Amino acid sequence: MEDDIQEEVLSQFKERGLGGWQILQLTAGTGLAVYAVWAGILMPGFRRVPLKLQVPYMPASRAQVSNVMTLLKGRSGGIADLGSGDGRIVLEACRQGFSPAVGYELNPWLARLACFHAWRAGQHRSVSYRREDLWKVDLSTYKNVTVFLAPSVLSLLQKKLLAELPEDAMIVAGRFPFPDWTACKVEGEGVDRAWAYHIQELRHRFHSQDKHEKTS
Repeated sequence: MEDDIQEEVLSQFKERGLGGWQILQLTAGTGLAVYAVWAGILMPGFRRVPLKLQVPYMPASRAQVSNVMTLLKGRSGGIADLGSGDGRIVLEACRQGFSPAVGYELNPWLARLACFHAWRAGQHRSVSYRREDLWKVDLSTYKNVTVFLAPSVLSLLQKKLLAELPEDAMIVAGRFPFPDWTACKVEGEGVDRAWAYHIQELRHRFHSQDKHEKTS
């Protein structure tokens, strides 16, 4: 599965030319040599993160952000972006009226980059980027959740979202869909595609499935 993710990332590099600012973003996101030394040598705990939970950073394109926002059109309330990267999803959600707009990102370079984007946009007081483990975050107050994560992480995240989110919550996944869920709506094509899921529908489906299995 990790090989598939690497091919996905490489294909995007080939399809899209990277300008100077995008290269700087990738440098900040991956950390390149400096971050590799810090994470691999000075931060031994990083090496204890299972490979399947390590998510390669790839900035969301304008089309991806647009598709996510299209799926969230007409909704309101708080939004949480899990693995928020450079923060552009949170920033756009804030512009469109979602509050609170919060991003969760463990990579310190990306968290700083997100704060810089928010400051440059004059929205640094309206958004929040937190360096917290998404597995320990209480999501019960969020009616909207966005994720741009690897399939191996999404498969583990399903249980947490089903257990914690309120009944009227919506989840939007970008780049990769949830492996065991059926989306209620899809927007975009190719690597820019986004999938929307209503938590109420998912719970009803899984409840019906469990009931059927017990009576079989």
